[in-house]
Amino acid sequence: MTTPVVIAATARHTATLIFLHGLGDTGHGWASSMGSVRSPHVKVICPTAPTMPVTLNAGFRMPSWFDLRSLDPSGPEDEEGIRRAAEVVHSLIAQEVAAGIPTKRIVIGGFSQGGALAMYSALTFPEPLAGVIALSAWLPLHQRFPASAVGNKNVPLLQCHGDCDPIVPYKWGQMTASLLKQFMTNTEFKTYRGMMHTSCDDEMRDMKMFVEKVLKP
Repeated sequence: MTTPVVIAATARHTATLIFLHGLGDTGHGWASSMGSVRSPHVKVICPTAPTMPVTLNAGFRMPSWFDLRSLDPSGPEDEEGIRRAAEVVHSLIAQEVAAGIPTKRIVIGGFSQGGALAMYSALTFPEPLAGVIALSAWLPLHQRFPASAVGNKNVPLLQCHGDCDPIVPYKWGQMTASLLKQFMTNTEFKTYRGMMHTSCDDEMRDMKMFVEKVLKP
């Protein structure tokens, strides 16, 4: 994997936000947005996914956290790739812990495929995190849950979705939200009217408030 984009804390570093981009993007795609929602004591890490052939895109090679095989919620999934990607996220968390940041001071989030990986990585990570952010995303391997959830069932989760999303249907977001509510205690699902597969000022503002709440100075 290439070196992640890192935005250093501008005050004493006491918390970290790890944010995962969507399919075909790089860590640079979200770095400045994340820089604008974090507080001075928060370091931002935006890794870039490895380049691989993606089945849904006719086998074209592009940055992707795992292979995408179907647009059907019950279709085949790249289970091995998803698990491998979650291990990469867990190792990023471990590096922060080794640098003196406790897991309870780390938020992981992402957009689209990155948001999917953020949720999966949080729920398969045994130590408590500060929070999880999932933008325009879904829960991968959803049929394995809640059985596969080994941790972070009580941490705050902010899930955001546009109701005009043509790529990751709004319905997927709703289905994910209702599944998560069955076994998570602190989830919030926010809808943005007219928003497609992108972000908006309201969503960024909600994300900023969330980060400020769960990563207080």
